Amino acid sequence: MPPPNRSILVSPSSSRSVTETVNGSHNFVIRGYSLAKGIGVGKHLASENFTVGGYQWAIYFYPDGKNPEDNSAYVSVFIALASEGTDVRALFELTLVDQSGNGKHKVHSHFDRSLESGPYTLKYRGSMWGYKRFFKRAQLEASTFLKDDCLKINCTVGVVVSSIDCSKLNSIQVPESDIGVHLGTLLENEEEADVIFSVSGEKFRAHKLILAARSTVFESELFNGMEEDTKEIVVNDMEPKVFKALLHFIYKDTLIDDEELFMSQSSVLPLVVSDTFAAKLLAAAEKYDLPRLKLMCESVLCKDISVDSVSYMLALADHYHATELKSVCLKFSAENLVAVMQSDGFEYLKEKCPLLQSELLKTVAGCEEEFSGEGKCRSVWAQFSDGADTNDKSVRQQTWENGVETNQGLWVQLSDGVNNNDRSPGQEA
Repeated sequence: MPPPNRSILVSPSSSRSVTETVNGSHNFVIRGYSLAKGIGVGKHLASENFTVGGYQWAIYFYPDGKNPEDNSAYVSVFIALASEGTDVRALFELTLVDQSGNGKHKVHSHFDRSLESGPYTLKYRGSMWGYKRFFKRAQLEASTFLKDDCLKINCTVGVVVSSIDCSKLNSIQVPESDIGVHLGTLLENEEEADVIFSVSGEKFRAHKLILAARSTVFESELFNGMEEDTKEIVVNDMEPKVFKALLHFIYKDTLIDDEELFMSQSSVLPLVVSDTFAAKLLAAAEKYDLPRLKLMCESVLCKDISVDSVSYMLALADHYHATELKSVCLKFSAENLVAVMQSDGFEYLKEKCPLLQSELLKTVAGCEEEFSGEGKCRSVWAQFSDGADTNDKSVRQQTWENGVETNQGLWVQLSDGVNNNDRSPGQEA
């Protein structure tokens, strides 16, 4: 007897292969272009490594050209794979920024165009993509791409990745949290505000519960240290714009959108680093125990670290217990020790914060050990002798054995040994 007809129920399954690019960008600023000329054919200035798609990349700029046949005629620009990798496929874009403000940038791009052979493949670490004849030197030097002896190059890398994606077939997108928008409206409308702050005559209305929930200092001040009938609190040690930015963060968990806060301080005298908006907001964050706001301010200040400003920035970070900023300043100073010691800021550091010298020496020593094979920090000690035989290790041992007073003497020894005509630290040979 034949089996009865039965419909076979099959649960369908599906998957999808997705090939896309993971994109990232890096801005490389080259100051002192005229001094970089003459470095030699095939020798380059390198950007810091940056990460895109799980790989490290770097921009190489050749002031005298990459190959002998292009010497004195063209500058060369390349993007290099700076980490281990095999057959890394990627798209690239190099942009030389027009500094006139007219937006007529020089762009070489793989993006948004058809590629006959697909993305470029980098075979191994050190593989490069770029242009030997990126720009004629004479035209570059007469153009608006060069301003105040400075060039700006933007690089975008798109690393090609493929994956089996099942989640995107059936997914529900959840928007970002908008609680900050609602609380921000509460601050702006001053609805049910129950406390007033007077800052240099300017009034700010706020809500005790929100302030106390965000700051232990406000909690103590508003609920433990204030009379019940007190409606107004006077703040004497802060500017109104800084207190406004403080409230903005407390309610919205973001930095206030103010040009002055994000303005580059490169044109400001390093000595007045502490007078910048970001530094004052950092001080406010420290006063009211707002660690996330402190970190945000440290991130803003970090972007303006230079040889001239780092000593002042280090003193600022130490004063306000800005540990992340302090760590970056110490590392930068260690890697550029000779140039930093020649700056006015270093004299300020020795006079105002002598204990930081010991921390800087320990950072130098730590960097030297970490990169004892071939890293750039090892060359810090060699900078004082320009290749001559030195007793660096014995100097360091003496320093740690004899303490702070010996450290101060060591700075004198190093300062006496600095040759003002030395190359800038970290510059490639």
